[in-house]
Parts: sequence; C-alpha cells; structure tokens
Amino acid sequence: MRANLIIANPISGQGRGAQVLSEILDFLEFLGARYKVIATDSLTESLTELKRMNLLDFERLLVIGGDGMMHHVLNAVADINGLSEIPLGLIPAGTGNDFARALGLELKRPIKNIDRFFSQNPSSVDIGVVNGRRFGAICSTGFDSLVNERANRMSWPKGKRKYDLAMVQELPRFKPRTYRVDVDGESFETQAMLIAVGNGSSYGGGMKVCPDASIYDGLLDVMILHPVPKGEFLRIFPKVYSGTHISHPQVEIIRGRMIRVVGDAITYADGERIAPTPVEITVEHGALKTWVNHG
Repeated sequence: MRANLIIANPISGQGRGAQVLSEILDFLEFLGARYKVIATDSLTESLTELKRMNLLDFERLLVIGGDGMMHHVLNAVADINGLSEIPLGLIPAGTGNDFARALGLELKRPIKNIDRFFSQNPSSVDIGVVNGRRFGAICSTGFDSLVNERANRMSWPKGKRKYDLAMVQELPRFKPRTYRVDVDGESFETQAMLIAVGNGSSYGGGMKVCPDASIYDGLLDVMILHPVPKGEFLRIFPKVYSGTHISHPQVEIIRGRMIRVVGDAITYADGERIAPTPVEITVEHGALKTWVNHG
C-alpha cells in the first residue's frame, strides 16, 4: 500500500488546522497507515514542496484547511499530474468550509471524514474554472467582492466577524454595476448588485447563494441580484442562509456550462481574488476524484 500525502495549513481557522492535523496523525498512527506531511505557515512554501512531489507515488492526498487551501491545492495538483490521477480528500479546518459543505463532509468531526476516505471509494464531482483557475464552490463578482477587498485590508476583527463589519462599512457607498452576461451563447446586459456562479451551493460560511447548485450535474448556477434599495438588501440578506432569497423578484437564477461576465468589478472564487472582469467561467464535469457524504 502506498503512503498518503497530507498537506495542511496549521493556521487555518485561527489555529484549528494545527489541531485537526494532530488528530489526523494520531488516527493514521492507530491505523498503521504510512504518510508524509507538508505543513508550514507559508502557503507558498507548502505549494512549492507539493509541486516537487510525484503524486503518483501516493495513495491519496489529504487536504487539511479551508476553502482557500483546497482552492490552491486543486490548481497545483491539476498543474502537476491532473486532477484525475490522485483522489483528494478534504478535511475542513477553515473559517468558511463551503466546499466541504457541498461534499456533505463533517465540519467538526475530522476523524469521521478520514474514516470515510479509508473505507469508501471516491466519487467524481464537478469543478468550476474561472479564467483558467479551478474552484470548488462559488465564483462571484460585485458587492461581495468589494466586501472581500475591504476585509482583506483589515487586521481586526478575526474570522467571519471581519466580513460582517466590512459589509456594513461597504454598503452605504455601494452602487450597482452594469454587466454584460453571456450564458451558453445567450447574451444580455443587466444591472446587478452581485453575480454569483455556483458549482457548490454556498459561500461565506454557509450562505446558500445558489441553493440548488449541484456538484454532479455538469452545470453552473448563475445567481443575479438585480438592484434593490439598501434597506431591502438588509432585509433580504438573512434569507441567504436558508436559500429562500431566490424567491425575491429581483433575484434571477440561470443555469449554464459556459458563462462570460463583463463589467467594472473584481472577481473572487473560493474566497480568493482572481481578477477584474471580464471573466470566463466553465465547468469540468466529473473532473475531481474525492469523497462525498451522500447522507
């Protein structure tokens, strides 16, 4: 049996990554499983070390961290050997953990996840691609991207509270943007407060912005929030946690395989800054071998 490769972000989730890594290593010792660990406080150093590896030497790659860690590992593995060559098991230890939600994984019981990785066969799930960069959960542009930009400049508070504060600070000055959107060749111009393109259903730690998105159907869900008064926005906002915001008349959902968005805005995916628009977003159907909890 080949060894398992583990790549971990010890500082993810305000230090939860280190705690989860310790639990996983104890469990692997108990199983008598062979493993190699890449774990530094520097994402750049960890990815550099990962890229030196021949991934075909390993049985599986276990990723301990949040959406950002998984995002970078997805792209590194795709560049090294291709995503189909080695199964990736995600052990959530971040702040948002939205791709883990899409996979149905345990957010607080890492041993349950790794037990599944060793006892079940992996499944094939879809991956989104934005301007050549792969993502697991949501790609978005508009108001939420400006909130991300502001939050990334803030040193306090930590965790999800930082994004809540950034939203409150950004909303008074925000104005809807004009976009040209193309979905599978059908093009239209629209004003929007934000546009989210979902492979998974949620971002921001459980906000079900694309509640019906599926990681199996070979499609992306495009959620467009057309302009609403700011007071109305604050009234709608809590509904995103249940996905019921999509019943609002100013919310539009479209499905497609190839999406192009043009406008004056920044695009994020899995919480990571991608690029200013224009962006092209596609789906790679069944490209990732990973473990899913089907419930």
